[in-house]
Amino acid sequence: MLYAVGDIHGERELLEDLLATLPLRHDDSLVFVGDYVDRGPDSRGVVDTLLRLQKERLCVFLLGNHESMFLDFLGWQRREYFGGDAFLMNGGDRTLASYGFFDLEDPDVKSFRLPVEHEQFFRRLKMYHRDGDYLFVHAGLGRELLDEVDIDYALRRARSEDLLWDRTSVDLPHKLGITIIYGHTPSLDFSLRRNEPFSIGIDTGAVYGGRLTAIRLPDETIFQV
Repeated sequence: MLYAVGDIHGERELLEDLLATLPLRHDDSLVFVGDYVDRGPDSRGVVDTLLRLQKERLCVFLLGNHESMFLDFLGWQRREYFGGDAFLMNGGDRTLASYGFFDLEDPDVKSFRLPVEHEQFFRRLKMYHRDGDYLFVHAGLGRELLDEVDIDYALRRARSEDLLWDRTSVDLPHKLGITIIYGHTPSLDFSLRRNEPFSIGIDTGAVYGGRLTAIRLPDETIFQV
C-alpha cells in the first residue's frame, strides 16, 4: 500500500500522531505532498521526524510552494525556487525561529546555514511523483494541460509555477487517465476535496485548526488526526 500525507506546516506533533495511527506494513511506502515548513510551531522538528522516517520506510518527498519560498529566501539557485520575497509574510518567521535563526549573535540570512542533513533533504525534494493510476503534485498542473491525454507529455510541459501554486485546475475534469493527489488548497470547511476520478485534495488545514490527513491507496482509506 501507499500512503499520501497532506500539508504539515510545522505541526510536528500532529505528524507524529498521524504516523502512529497508520497501520504500516514493512513494504508500505509514503508520499508527502510538500509544505513541511512555515506557519506552524516546529518546522525543524517536522524535517527531523521525516528524516528519521525515511531511514525506516520508502518515502517520497515533494517540493511545496513554502519550501520553494524558503530556499529562494536563503539564496538557493534553481528555477523551482522563487517567491522568497513573500517568505516572511507567509509564516517564514516561524520556520527561521525553529532553526534558531533569531537567537544567533548576528542573524544574517547570507551566512545562515541549515544543518547538513536538512540541506540534503531540501535539495532532494521532487516536483511530482507518479505511481500506478495516481499522480502526486503539490498544487496542480495548469488549466492548459487538462485536455492532454499523454501524462508523460503533460508532465514535461508542466510549469514549476503551476506544480507549486496552481489553484485553478485540479478540481476540474481532465483527460489524463489518472487521479491527481494534491495538497496546497484546503476547503473552507477543511474537508477532503473529492473530484473523483480526476483528483483528491488532501490538504485539510492542519495548521489552521483542521486535521492532518493521509490517504491510503489504492483503497482510498482516509486517516486523520
